[in-house]
Amino acid sequence: MGLDLDACISQLLQKQLLDESLLKEICEKTKELLMRESNVIHISAPVTVVGDIHGQFYDLIEIFRIGGYCPHTNYLFLGDSVECSQNIRLVRFPAGDYVDRGLFSVETISLLTCLKLRYPDRVQLVRGNHESRAVTQTYGFYTECVRKYGSTHVWNYFTDMFDFLTLSVVIDNKIFCVHGGLSPSIHSIDQIKILDRFREIPHEGPMADLVWSDPDPDKDEFAISPRGAGYTFGGQVVKKFLEINQMEHILRAHQLCMEGFQASRLESPNYCYRCGNMASILEVGVEGQRFFNVFDAAPENDRDGPSQQMSIDRKDDIEELENMWSKRSQRNTLRDKTNDMTVPSGSKTVAASVAPSKKRNL
Repeated sequence: MGLDLDACISQLLQKQLLDESLLKEICEKTKELLMRESNVIHISAPVTVVGDIHGQFYDLIEIFRIGGYCPHTNYLFLGDSVECSQNIRLVRFPAGDYVDRGLFSVETISLLTCLKLRYPDRVQLVRGNHESRAVTQTYGFYTECVRKYGSTHVWNYFTDMFDFLTLSVVIDNKIFCVHGGLSPSIHSIDQIKILDRFREIPHEGPMADLVWSDPDPDKDEFAISPRGAGYTFGGQVVKKFLEINQMEHILRAHQLCMEGFQASRLESPNYCYRCGNMASILEVGVEGQRFFNVFDAAPENDRDGPSQQMSIDRKDDIEELENMWSKRSQRNTLRDKTNDMTVPSGSKTVAASVAPSKKRNL
């Protein structure tokens, strides 16, 4: 029997995990699909651009409610996204960074992967800085995979697949889309096309810059990034890149933004369930018109969010402590009984019923 992606998508929309063996097959098939894609994918409007999701599953579903479900809407997921125009006007969106920080990274990336495999021309997934082995081991995805599946296998399936994600998208030959930002090593989009992307994100170099860099409105040129990876870049860098590549805008994500979008990026709502920020998606029309759809966090987060998960985790911790205490008490009881029956060295006999008080006073 072949892979039933419609059944998988239906199950995931109910926030139900897929079997490990099924995820392995899905990731392998997705790698085969992504391998055929360029480092720079060219698409046409209309398209809805989405920024960082970070495992906030219910907010992803809210995006589909607002923007439309696949395949009726074309989606470009960037992680973090920013728009830069000729007058250096920036706008932020959510795109890339599908995992980590949120509670449901496994469900989120499982659904997005199935949608990409089911509708390859209608769903584009750009790699973010969190789509790497090193980062996911620190910010939650690794731990979540082990907790939900009991091993690292699912984490390995997805992180291997991350190595195949594209690095950028161009809309209508006018809008350059990337998760992070620009690089001092890249002047032409053609230079991105020849990068070796099928690997872990390196610590430095043009590939790292594309997923890590940030705009800085107070600077004109490139500068060292406080993140410790990538660069910050200013208005002159943006203007030169747009002129060389005959582009009009740059869209990116990668940064928190309280209003949902700014002159540099898009963002997911209530980042990490505590920042209280709005979210936005960008709808790009066939004639180049752009509409920002701003929304708040999904209401489901109130009944299945961090506070509820903390209550479950606290209950599990209490049960674990009670089990540990019970086992320790059983060991102590067994040890006491063993001590009572042990013959002291050099003794010929042992009293089987020595009074406890006399025993302690020896």
